[in-house]
Amino acid sequence: MWRRLIYHPEVNYALRQTIVLCLPAAVGLLFGSLQDGLLFSLVPACCNIAGLDTLHKRFFKRLAVGGLLFALSSVLIQVLLTVPVPLPFIMFGLALLFGIAGEISPLHGRLLPAALIAAIFTLGLAGNVPPAVPPLLYIAGTAWYGLFNALWFRLWKEQPMRESLSLLYRELADYIEAKYSLLTQHTDPETALPPLFARQQTVIDLIAQVYQQLHMLSANNQLQYKRLLRAFQVALDLQEHIAVSLHQPDEVQKLVEQSHAEAVIRYNALMIAARLRVLADDILYHRQPGRFTMATALSALEKIAQRHPENPVGHFCYYHFSRIARLLRTQRPLYRRDLMADNQQRLSFWHALVSYCSFKSMALRNAARLGIMLAIGSSLGLVLDLPKPYWILMTVMFVSQNGYNATRVRIQHRALGTLAGLAIAAGTLQLRLGDGTVLLCMLALTLASYLVLRKNYGLAMTGMTVTAVYTLQLLSLNGAHFLVPRLVDTLIGCMLAFGGMLWLWPQWQSGLLRKNAHLALERDQEALRLLLQPKPEPAALAYARMKVNQGHNALFTSLSQAMREPAFNSRYLTDMRLWVTHSQFIVEHINAMTILARDHYMLTPTLARDYLASCEVALQRCQQRLEYDGPSSDSPVMDSAGETPELPGTLMERHLRRILFHLGVMHTISSVAWRQRPQHGRWLSRRLSD
Repeated sequence: MWRRLIYHPEVNYALRQTIVLCLPAAVGLLFGSLQDGLLFSLVPACCNIAGLDTLHKRFFKRLAVGGLLFALSSVLIQVLLTVPVPLPFIMFGLALLFGIAGEISPLHGRLLPAALIAAIFTLGLAGNVPPAVPPLLYIAGTAWYGLFNALWFRLWKEQPMRESLSLLYRELADYIEAKYSLLTQHTDPETALPPLFARQQTVIDLIAQVYQQLHMLSANNQLQYKRLLRAFQVALDLQEHIAVSLHQPDEVQKLVEQSHAEAVIRYNALMIAARLRVLADDILYHRQPGRFTMATALSALEKIAQRHPENPVGHFCYYHFSRIARLLRTQRPLYRRDLMADNQQRLSFWHALVSYCSFKSMALRNAARLGIMLAIGSSLGLVLDLPKPYWILMTVMFVSQNGYNATRVRIQHRALGTLAGLAIAAGTLQLRLGDGTVLLCMLALTLASYLVLRKNYGLAMTGMTVTAVYTLQLLSLNGAHFLVPRLVDTLIGCMLAFGGMLWLWPQWQSGLLRKNAHLALERDQEALRLLLQPKPEPAALAYARMKVNQGHNALFTSLSQAMREPAFNSRYLTDMRLWVTHSQFIVEHINAMTILARDHYMLTPTLARDYLASCEVALQRCQQRLEYDGPSSDSPVMDSAGETPELPGTLMERHLRRILFHLGVMHTISSVAWRQRPQHGRWLSRRLSD
């Protein structure tokens, strides 16, 4: 029981965040300096946003950089407030100054909003504390935050990676259960495939997250991560076999009518899903897995395959389910692989500065967007006679996300949570509770808020708003006076963030669809070149397969978000959804071909060369159709095998024929969808930009 409580991801995270926040306040109360303890608790908010609680091989170096950056931000805003420079210009300048961090790497990019929030906190403290207090507060607070997290992660070894691996195994269980539990009910690809695509995308995102953790920790060289590395490689093999699809609904229906195959296949899938969930719990709660076998279930599936040798469905399911069963029984990967190095390298400061000075820099656009929103918020504060509109600026920073839909959802949760929290605080302030009782209630609310933060931001914001009001009450004894102004400030900040995401260099996913589709085709081409080599390397094949899946997932994410964006052509997005569906088919064929190539089930050199040439021509036609708004070539460039994927041949040939067939359909869809594309913004350019 205690393992499920301590090692549970939400409980572990909530305990860590609550203790690091409340311990300084408790120490301050013990020594009669509660105000200093509450001020000390402001620093973890900056550290959380900066990602300084992320395990990293340069953990203490990042802490030092973060603390110095927060102190520099605090010093700069205090110095600039003493000279006759308007606050809007100060906030815009600070955003542009710290925006270069986003050009170095995505992880460094999180320092920009954290440094701006440190400046906003300093703006609220200026005039109430000596000028030297805020910088020293940030340095000492970051040091406390770093030392506490270092001790915490030393006590709970490997827990962040265990949480990610446990989620990965659970998603694999949900994926295989959803894939085979509705074997014949949903034969229409329009309704059956999108939910499976979403689950496949979640699996690949979790795999990429674990990859990132491995590289950030240099876990390949650490003995304590040896078992987790093996479990991750097993998950990679499981994903290969689960993600493969036959895509022959007629053959499935024929086998189901001739035998009891549907019940047998579903039983095997449910047994695998149940075992995956047990393994997920074993990884998370530090338990040794028990013995497992599914020989009886597999023997029933083998009999069906032997009784219907002409039907490929039975052989397909038996082959992949038997491999999955072997993985779950032995808990060892099917082959030895080296986890390849991450290709996302951070830029040096000077190279990042040169890239940042370009108007094409996304980091510069993001910094300018935040700077303009903060400048407008500061100007509104001056218009409304608010000399320190820190709550407006803080709301802008907390609700601003990378995309339109994420910002919209965060704004809704923030506004509703703040409204509910202020209503609760207005009622409880009338009770006139003692400081000890208030602090205990704040502790309980903080713990409860962090327990639900990652799943329900609005509910967590309700508790945090109540805590913030009582913090102001303890600091200045006038928390009731902040209720209505803070609600108005929150609404103003939410409207500014929404307008900024809507009109200031919006990252419309509809505009990124064409670029991501082009990138997905490039990844497919690279994988096919490796697959059709005489002796492909297993490690290179695994890495190329992952790149294919990640490229398709980026495309699928763009499409999913574009469907929620305003004022775009729904007919164009409908056509692109069909295009993405055929792209998913190609991804799954590449997954299956990777397994065959690793088992040395290859084509003759001449046949491989001919198929590669046909595939490259078909891929280039699709790329040209996406890239150039010109007349479509109607000359047949694919052989007849591409139009008849069911011709007899080896398994590898069948997969290649189906890939050619899907590429032909995608080219036709692109020709139709191009006429319906959005006629504004970056879509006015005829060619893709680098």
